[in-house]
Amino acid sequence: MLFPGGVGKTHNPADFDTLLTDVTTKLFDRYPDDTVVHPGHGDDTTLGTDRPNLPEWRERGW
Repeated sequence: MLFPGGVGKTHNPADFDTLLTDVTTKLFDRYPDDTVVHPGHGDDTTLGTDRPNLPEWRERGW
């Protein structure tokens, strides 16, 4: 699940890694920056807004 500023809640590092990898390969690697994301809660965002944050998300691990 993708939300503005990160991916959904996970319970351990392995789950986080799986979720971030899925979001990266199934969304960021397939769709352009102007793709709008309507999360289940929170504000809408675009892939272009959050794409630069992928390394930060992976580094922080949550």
